[in-house]
Amino acid sequence: MKIRFPIFGLLLACACVAVMPSAQATDKSLSAGTPVALELASASALVVDLNSGQELFASHPDVVVPIASISKLMTAVVTLDAAQSLDEVIPVLIYDTRELRGVYSRVRVNSRISRKEMLRLALMSSENRAASSLAHNYPGGHARFVAAMNAKARALGMTRTRFVEPTGLSELNVSTARDLVRLLRAARQYPLIRELSTTPSQSARFQGPSYVQNFNNTNPLVRNPDWRIEVTKTGFINEAGHCLALLAMVQNRPVAMVLLNTLGKQSHVGDATRVRRWLETGKSTPIPPVAKRHKQQMLLEWGQTEATAQDLRR
Repeated sequence: MKIRFPIFGLLLACACVAVMPSAQATDKSLSAGTPVALELASASALVVDLNSGQELFASHPDVVVPIASISKLMTAVVTLDAAQSLDEVIPVLIYDTRELRGVYSRVRVNSRISRKEMLRLALMSSENRAASSLAHNYPGGHARFVAAMNAKARALGMTRTRFVEPTGLSELNVSTARDLVRLLRAARQYPLIRELSTTPSQSARFQGPSYVQNFNNTNPLVRNPDWRIEVTKTGFINEAGHCLALLAMVQNRPVAMVLLNTLGKQSHVGDATRVRRWLETGKSTPIPPVAKRHKQQMLLEWGQTEATAQDLRR
């Protein structure tokens, strides 16, 4: 994974400061007792019931931030919209993706695999060279692909979203939690995205040269039988922190969760578990002190405060 030093100057100009009331709960479907306010490590988050459109939880959902490899959900949408043959064997190409220079990968440049398996690697294991190759093998090439990503974002109403490349390695790939809920809703309409993003693990067989590599899903929750996940994508670069976009069935309703900018390697997964437990029981588990300090620092950089961080409409 590419490592950079944090760069937030550009993003501060884009941040949207939203003042929201304190959290409160009125859903009688929760367990007996008054539900407590949900506490998350994610500095920006949004949880939405997709059946009703109701926002179940929001914490600075309109702040514009880097989204890292969650970008690959849009890469998948644009790839499938082009209706190119999924069985076509395409080469691994990265020459127009500047962010990949010097970044390690087990996928060898110029080796070949089918477009479908390239898409699986991009979604399942967040393989950056796979995402880049989908763009390079798009009609008109890498530049046209990125233009199509931005055009699709506009079509979906993602007004605070911008892409500059297909992998998410650039901190200039930015969006908001609210915009990414729109992307999750759109991605859900593609059966192949649902299948490939939730594949627990897969062996990939490349040609020219011939070799086999095993890959695992970057979201461990897909291997948990207690979860019914329809779409998922993780992300990380230093500027974005650890991120997760997740669409899962919770209490027999489709719930979109976007969790952005957490500190620890599994903190975004921990937040998803907190959200689910809170929706099911009304209980919230505390976040570690180090995660709380990180969140407070992010809020300071964004010019926001924890007092305005939570909003619950149930």
